Amino acid sequence: MMKNIGFIGSGKMAQAMIGGMLTSNMLDPENIMASAATENTVEKVKQKYGINTTSVNRNVAQFADVLILAVKPDLHSTIIEEIKTEVKQDVIIVTIAAGITLANIETYFGRKIKVIRTMPNTPSLVGEGMSVICPNELISEEDIKEIEELFHSFGKTEILEEKLMDAVPAISGSSPAYIYLMIEAMADGGVRQGIPRDKAYRLASQAVLGAAKMVLETGIHPGALKDNVCTPGGATIEAVAMLEKSHFRGAVLAAMESCTEKIKSL
Repeated sequence: MMKNIGFIGSGKMAQAMIGGMLTSNMLDPENIMASAATENTVEKVKQKYGINTTSVNRNVAQFADVLILAVKPDLHSTIIEEIKTEVKQDVIIVTIAAGITLANIETYFGRKIKVIRTMPNTPSLVGEGMSVICPNELISEEDIKEIEELFHSFGKTEILEEKLMDAVPAISGSSPAYIYLMIEAMADGGVRQGIPRDKAYRLASQAVLGAAKMVLETGIHPGALKDNVCTPGGATIEAVAMLEKSHFRGAVLAAMESCTEKIKSL
């Protein structure tokens, strides 16, 4: 991809995406520009990634063929008011914020414009991101291919209709946090039994990675894969029984519901 990619905002998610793009060698550093609110962050991002950086959002708007708005939901209207006359004629606007709709972006620009609503996640930094993509009617098939190619540089993508977008953070955007909690708890359990902390983290993390890969690559139902580990009268079914007694699945469902309700309130 030879297009210029601009980021307004240089927070954790933006940096995860930038890092993924550069690690994949899909883009050269000179094809990326990012802005930040403070000179300290501008300098840190420049030093870390070697990309173009600025504290002036208009500079990014003028530079970008694909402009990624990597700011909090409540800042979108202010940022767009600042840059709406500076963007290129055929620019593709990409938002990564929860709760910001395609209609919101068009309203803020005051005109029809190419917009793609997305929800990436932080594992993008290690090339294992999961991003959901939702385009408006001005986005062509070629545009979608280009954006998917861009996002594939740091993970996988799925296209969903907009009415489902509010449910996405709970299942892929925020869910890495749930998994980190689980890995930490599993490692604590290992340490409790005498396994050194660093080894416990590696054992737990690889188990989670391997289990996820089994689901993705075999296509076997997760319940069947679980059954395959649970030998009759064995230790695994005892652990599963305790998780069920502790409402493990119910707690996950409740957490996802809370996440979704929060997104809808934004």
